[in-house]
Amino acid sequence: MSSRVFRSHLVIAITLVIALVLQTIPWPGVLDFVRPSWLFLVLGYWVLALPHRVNVGAALIVGLIWDILIGSTLGIRGMMMSIIIYIVALNFLVLRNMALWQQATIIALLSVVLEVLIFLGEYLINDVTFNPMSLWSGLVNCILWPWMFLLLRRVRRLWHVR
Repeated sequence: MSSRVFRSHLVIAITLVIALVLQTIPWPGVLDFVRPSWLFLVLGYWVLALPHRVNVGAALIVGLIWDILIGSTLGIRGMMMSIIIYIVALNFLVLRNMALWQQATIIALLSVVLEVLIFLGEYLINDVTFNPMSLWSGLVNCILWPWMFLLLRRVRRLWHVR
């Protein structure tokens, strides 16, 4: 029993680490505005699939690690990721029963809200300017969500993550 729980936690942690690596890999300046929010996609999946294992606390911790890795103001991304994941966790039963294209639309809207919240948090502390081109990442997240969902569901079933 305990080895199954350990394996479940390990698989979830590995997917989150892969998402962190993908999130922090530098992109060319021209394409940086279409960078998908890998962390949000992976956390969103795990919250929908296993809300008793991955929740707001995990989002806060992963967001803090994300802040540390990119060298931004500590806590901004953690707090904003927690707010968005809270919305997903609060409505996980509704979202789970939607069609995949409807989920992708909701994920796109939530990722745009996440980008705006991160900007507002940074704006309150630092003098940053808003780049409206960064909102295109919501469309990229919308396109990637079905594949991410299916890939992570396959991983969850292959490793019997419960």
